[in-house]
Amino acid sequence: DGYSQLSAYERKRLKNITENAKFFAALKLHESAARLHQIATKSQSRVTKRAKPKKAEDETVRRRSMRLQRAEPSGIPVAEMPAQPAAEEYPQVPAGPLPMVPEDQMENSKLTEGLLTTWMRISEVLLVTVNYFWIKYQDSLNSMVLSEDNIKKVVKYRVCSMAIHPSESVIFVAAGDKSGQIGLWNVNGKSEEGAPVFIPHSYPVSCMHFSPFNPAHLLSVSNESLRCGDVTRAVFDEICRSEESLSSFDFLEDNASTAIVGHWDGDVAVVDRRTPGTSSELSADIGFKRTRTVHVHPVKKQYFVAAGSVDVCIYDVRYLKSNGNTPVSSLKGHTKSVASAYFSPVTGNRVVTVCADDKLRHNSNTGRWLTRFRAIWDPKQEDCFVVGSMARPRQIEVFQDTGKLLHSFYNLDCLSSVCSINVVHPSKNILVGGNSSGRLHVF
Repeated sequence: DGYSQLSAYERKRLKNITENAKFFAALKLHESAARLHQIATKSQSRVTKRAKPKKAEDETVRRRSMRLQRAEPSGIPVAEMPAQPAAEEYPQVPAGPLPMVPEDQMENSKLTEGLLTTWMRISEVLLVTVNYFWIKYQDSLNSMVLSEDNIKKVVKYRVCSMAIHPSESVIFVAAGDKSGQIGLWNVNGKSEEGAPVFIPHSYPVSCMHFSPFNPAHLLSVSNESLRCGDVTRAVFDEICRSEESLSSFDFLEDNASTAIVGHWDGDVAVVDRRTPGTSSELSADIGFKRTRTVHVHPVKKQYFVAAGSVDVCIYDVRYLKSNGNTPVSSLKGHTKSVASAYFSPVTGNRVVTVCADDKLRHNSNTGRWLTRFRAIWDPKQEDCFVVGSMARPRQIEVFQDTGKLLHSFYNLDCLSSVCSINVVHPSKNILVGGNSSGRLHVF
């Protein structure tokens, strides 16, 4: 009653949100705050140096493929490649669960405890928002502005991924950088407060999502592993670890128990969080040389779209096998490498891609020093997407699926850099853009 103007899909979604809210309230997650305080307090007495990895002789010998050993199948070593400039090295993170303690815990433990408690509190019950369709979308875009108070350096290096918490009471953002750091920022907090930084990965954090089933969980993927930051237990659990570099992931079910994971070498894998161990359930060769992003259809969750070198294909996860996989549909026309591909948020009837051939009719050639652009749909709109831009003045652009430019977010005084990675709040008029120096900008 009172929601007769909503579609069947919206009523079903509203019912799910309400039931989930009751479920989280029944869990009484706030009782875990005492445990969180105990963990944070205990960690202060410890030395903050990261645990050293085990010596090679103590570790179980892991099987390495001939390719990783730089040898042909016959065992003949591959000819050495010309020497490359030494890459910048970052601290290596050990395998297994990691305590949720930032690298500078000794200096600012109260701030960290407060931030994690906020994350836990706003995850308990999410306010139900019914009005997902704006009468005047253009007016809503025009009302969103950027101020100096809403700019903060959250991570040390280039932003590679971001996630925004679905809470409607607090703007809470997570950012992952190229070194494996994850920074958390409560935008509603005092501007002079810092943003705690954690190091759950050893390589770039290429994809992050708050769990749609339990927003107290933040899942992140890097080359070596897929992890779940659980604020109720103050730990970064390891869900999947692989010798083949991981690139992206998305949830296959509303309860977030299973996921499709992309690999930089082109394969995809199915991961089930309910099974013991850190191995995938299935690894499938889909014929790609490289898989940069994977995204699951919002309604028919058996389908996912994968974006690779010049390939954008849709697959049915029910029929995946080790080899010989045939796509349900192939989206042709890309002539250069594709950075991302995502289904539209409500019906999934559209797919937006970003390609190095500039087919969005704007300059998307970022070069090597900027994270590649990813066009993302506004979760509140079926036909509008957001993407970074190389245009000056620096800006973030909103397009209709027809190609019409609806709006450009810019501020001559506050925004002077390219925001390659962007994220939009699922129910409020909030846009966050991340740049190559680790700064986030909140409109």
